[in-house]
Amino acid sequence: MRPYESVATAPGKTILFGEHSVVYDEPAIAGAVNKRAIVKIRKSRNKYTTLKSDDLGFEAILNTRKGTYILKRGRPGIIRYILNAMGKFHDHSAIDMDLGLTLPVGSGLGSSAAVTVATIAALHDYHNVHFTRETLAEEAHKVEEDVQGIASPLDTLVSTYGGLVYLSREKRIVRFDNNLNAPFVIGFTNKYGNTGKMVRDVNALKTKYPELVDPIIETMGKIANEARIAILKENIGRIADLMNLNQGFLDSLGVNTYELSRMIYAARNSGALASKITGSGGGGSIIALCRMDNVDEVAEGINLHDRTIKVNFSKEGVLVNNKPVY
Repeated sequence: MRPYESVATAPGKTILFGEHSVVYDEPAIAGAVNKRAIVKIRKSRNKYTTLKSDDLGFEAILNTRKGTYILKRGRPGIIRYILNAMGKFHDHSAIDMDLGLTLPVGSGLGSSAAVTVATIAALHDYHNVHFTRETLAEEAHKVEEDVQGIASPLDTLVSTYGGLVYLSREKRIVRFDNNLNAPFVIGFTNKYGNTGKMVRDVNALKTKYPELVDPIIETMGKIANEARIAILKENIGRIADLMNLNQGFLDSLGVNTYELSRMIYAARNSGALASKITGSGGGGSIIALCRMDNVDEVAEGINLHDRTIKVNFSKEGVLVNNKPVY
């Protein structure tokens, strides 16, 4: 028997090392943050399926068989991920879905992955389908691939499993047992990034100049491996150096923008030990590593022209009806 309501939540993420290079099977390091997507599903009171999000300010009627929708209000840019997931994992019966989101969309904090993971988990629970974290991460990654054309598995893995993790070349997740005892500030701009477009742009550059871009991708993978050792040793100075090096390579791939660069240097000029893009670039967010005594100063420096969000790393991954998935 179906429950009256199925509720699933999944965290966003921030990438410390491995943006773009992870798409080409290089290692990466990322952490779940304490900002989440919340999906609630219940049997519809009508004969059609609805999707509403007060946080994003939209409402739509969905045709899950055809993958289409009628917009009643707002601009539901993230709806493509939900429709794709429902096309795969819903029986097309009429349901009402509510989407809550405490992550800025398009900010590089994994909002699409969090929404996708939470949507699939809620659908499985609603239909009494058994699933594991492993299968959920794979299913969510497939949805992101369908929507974006090419996608890294990192976002959906972190959103599913939670915690601070290292993703190996073999796609094996290794959790860090130690907490990274250093404060971070995330800055984000109103110019949102488009993950699919940025991944395709880097792929086009790599295809056009493989002899130049392939070594950059490989070096970014080496940086991630060096960073793993530095995190295990809690060597903050080395982590900072590696973050700044990583940013230089991201810049060379063409994913930086004026707004991102402005935040990066605002953070450094305000005393941050390091700052770099987090996510796919083209807009979105940067992450700044601070000293314990200058977090507010760094945030104020970024806030002169852009905005900041204070996040903590979260050990919790996807939750279904407030219970973890294993």
